[in-house]
Amino acid sequence: MYYACPALQMRTQTRRIHDPQRTTGTALASVGRPPRRSEPWHRDPGDGRPFRGRSGGPVWQKIWRQVKGRIAAALSLERCRIVPRARLYIVGRCVHRRRRPCLFLLPTMCGILGLLLHDPAIDAASEIGEGLSLLQHRGQDACGIVTCGPKGRFYQCKANGMVRDVFDANAISRLIGGMGVGHVRYPTAGSSNHAEAQPFYVNSPYGIVMAHNGNLINTGNLLHYMDAVAHRHINTTSDSELLLNIFADNLQQTGKFRINEEDIFTAIGGLMQQVKGAYACVAMLAGFGIIAFRDPNGIRPLGMGWRKALGGGAGKDWLFASESVVADASGFVEWEDVRPGEAVIITRNGVSRRQVSQPATFAPDIFEYVYFARPDSVLDGVSVYRSRMAMGDALADEVKRVLDEHNLSVDVVIPVPDTSRVAALNLAQKLQLPYREGFIKNRYVGRTFIMPGQQMRKKNVRRKLNAMALEFSGKNVLIVDDSIVRGTTSKEIIQMAKDVGAKKVIVASCAPPIRHVNVYGIDMPSRVELVAHNRSNDEIAQAIGADLVIFQTLPDLVASVRQFNPALETFDCSVFTGEYVTGGVDEAYLGTLEQLRADNVKGRKEVGGLGTLEGKGGGAVDHMGQAQESMELPVGCSGPMNGADSTVGLHNTYSLS
Repeated sequence: MYYACPALQMRTQTRRIHDPQRTTGTALASVGRPPRRSEPWHRDPGDGRPFRGRSGGPVWQKIWRQVKGRIAAALSLERCRIVPRARLYIVGRCVHRRRRPCLFLLPTMCGILGLLLHDPAIDAASEIGEGLSLLQHRGQDACGIVTCGPKGRFYQCKANGMVRDVFDANAISRLIGGMGVGHVRYPTAGSSNHAEAQPFYVNSPYGIVMAHNGNLINTGNLLHYMDAVAHRHINTTSDSELLLNIFADNLQQTGKFRINEEDIFTAIGGLMQQVKGAYACVAMLAGFGIIAFRDPNGIRPLGMGWRKALGGGAGKDWLFASESVVADASGFVEWEDVRPGEAVIITRNGVSRRQVSQPATFAPDIFEYVYFARPDSVLDGVSVYRSRMAMGDALADEVKRVLDEHNLSVDVVIPVPDTSRVAALNLAQKLQLPYREGFIKNRYVGRTFIMPGQQMRKKNVRRKLNAMALEFSGKNVLIVDDSIVRGTTSKEIIQMAKDVGAKKVIVASCAPPIRHVNVYGIDMPSRVELVAHNRSNDEIAQAIGADLVIFQTLPDLVASVRQFNPALETFDCSVFTGEYVTGGVDEAYLGTLEQLRADNVKGRKEVGGLGTLEGKGGGAVDHMGQAQESMELPVGCSGPMNGADSTVGLHNTYSLS
């Protein structure tokens, strides 16, 4: 089985071999393009000469000199050599020693949705599709829906692409059943294979479908347990599939022919003891009902609501979703958040709720309010819109203080569309400055922050925004943005402003400097890619080309959100402080994660169905916290493929034709 090697700047394939009789792994990597039909496998594609001994032809020798060091470093090899084969191979013995393969699973930032209609004769798919379109801002890479129809049969449609493109009338018509689960995903670490589109499915026990938002941080332990104890095959590099199999294994331990709510609560309680990290999940048990649960810290959002049944009568329809905007648009009322560590089971016979984990620090991710959530949503009792208004008011005080220190004045306030508009308007009103829309947005280009490569982000900024010269020419401009992550967008925007005649460009960020990696499901790659890492405010301004940069203070940001719900005593602010609320995040973990998520890993992949896997790098952290060598998980092995292809697992109604 061949995969993409993240170490190379060219198309590359790698194969991993593990000898169970040894404690060391062996890695093989083949370098270069496949030969043309006219080129025998045993000849060098450059000069047509056969390989002789261990050297090969001059083209291969040149390639070898260029990439030897990078391959050895990326694959953690202590020595490399060329094997006389048809193509160039590098064989080495892994530096780190272990007894079994281990995979480092990667997170996604997502939107999830579950719907149960009281009348099973009404198909839920169309409403789930509409709900996913309202969560499209949370993921634009892939989407999926699985419904449950008569006799507990699942119907699936998932693929890469936007909701409107994947779920046309034909696709929706084939999703039968009165309950279902939906998911939207944005890409991390170059993932674009539809095999990793959610929801995931496992047939044993009982038939389970799950959609997950978040990231697990103890995947090394969990993968070992899946392999050595549960004997379950994990087919993708998604930790969502791992979470599903943990849940399924816990249910299987009941040994029952049919399970009840008590068994499900027990299984979820066991899962929360096994798993560390952030997770908001919606699951569906074939012919039974919808299940939702949230991690004990409540890092990722999840809520629920109800409405009178569409088919009439005394029953209710129930909805779970990442954000309340879905409930507002679909007529669901009494929206409430799933509590941290709580599990909720909804069937057509009733609703069961239980706290299944020990109390932990309630710490929702504050970056949801800064950037990810829609302004018309309410998360954990806080209006995102109101919190952004408060951020603008607090930022105005900081801007006034810093401008006075530097003896500068501002002529106009201009927001970076769209997230910062609310805060910029309040800031302008408080400082009694003109508010202008100086950037016109092309709404058909995706969010640059979540694009899977630095070059793609830079290229798309100018496609996405256009500066109007009449609002910039000859003025001192205060540009307000929600946050500054890599600085790619900010740098391009500042240059655009200067190109159309801005005299001075001052940037104000509604968030503090982002200096640390997020490990709970937001794709912020390596610390060195963060423009604020190890830089002062003046150095950040210089890096992005601004005359001055002003950041919101962390106490002001926290107060802007907390004032609307005093019960929220703590937030996950790890991207600002480097303090991780779940614990278990050390330098070895961060180093391995950064290596996987760095932009020089993204995009080095073979894209396709079975037989290919994205260039996610591999690597893991074991239960001792030691970084292990890179390891790709074989895809083409035996066993159920869990939705990786339309010919196995669930039938996928999506067709590229």
